[in-house]
Amino acid sequence: MPELPEVEVVRRGLARWVAHRTVADAEVLHPRAVRRHLAGADDFVHRLKGHRIGTPSRRGKYLWLPLEDTDQSILAHLGMSGQLLVQPQTAPDEKHLRIRVRFADDLATELRFVDQRTFGGLSLHDNTPAGLPDVIAHIARDPLDPLFDDEAFHQALRRKRTTIKRALLDQSLISGVGNIYADEALWRARLHYERPTSTFTRPRTAELLGHVRDVMNAALAVGGTSFDSLYVNVNGESGYFSRELNVYGRSDQACIRCGTRIRRDPFMNRSSYFCPKCQPIPKSSRGRFPR
Repeated sequence: MPELPEVEVVRRGLARWVAHRTVADAEVLHPRAVRRHLAGADDFVHRLKGHRIGTPSRRGKYLWLPLEDTDQSILAHLGMSGQLLVQPQTAPDEKHLRIRVRFADDLATELRFVDQRTFGGLSLHDNTPAGLPDVIAHIARDPLDPLFDDEAFHQALRRKRTTIKRALLDQSLISGVGNIYADEALWRARLHYERPTSTFTRPRTAELLGHVRDVMNAALAVGGTSFDSLYVNVNGESGYFSRELNVYGRSDQACIRCGTRIRRDPFMNRSSYFCPKCQPIPKSSRGRFPR
């Protein structure tokens, strides 16, 4: 699933190609693509027509397109394989094209939502006074947000009394961090994913946040992480951060820092990748992790 860097790459592309354009028409080609718009496909299309799209916004992994003359926004759920593509109107339809949006002031290109696995979709929602779609008002700020409060995050870690990777994936504490960038940041910080948050001092929290920001900015610089053709930017191009991953997806390969073989453990219906030497298992957890 796309994480903050991938969603931000898409947001920047939409800001360049779609912002401040007026919707002439829309077409829903698969009902699942608008299932979160409870009024249905016809209502979704009707509410878009004639409205001007504002500057795309993002919080964490969530992306939305405000409608300038309303108090509503189009919320985009990319899911596992959703793509927002800006294509020439003359381009052949993609095999998994789900929604098409045409613009009154740009007859050459159109916005397409393509989704192979149909887990994603577009929907219209009312905005909160802060300008967020109301269904994501509970989502915390992300670590690249200038208003992210490092001290508040540290205090939340101490109160939560969980383990650090679970905290990094908790979108009510910090948004935008998914499995890939959590593992990469923890490797850089030399922290095991089961390290209790109650043991974190302010300097340790600050160090970890620095690594989270560094790894996300590094991914942004090369267009995000693509392991297959399912994640691409609005022009259909892949990101290249997969070539710079230090630990994620590298089980049984040598750690580039110490040479120890990288381990992969099951974690919350997914995996955690870590170096057993650089990221030692906390003493309180050692009985749960066979060597």
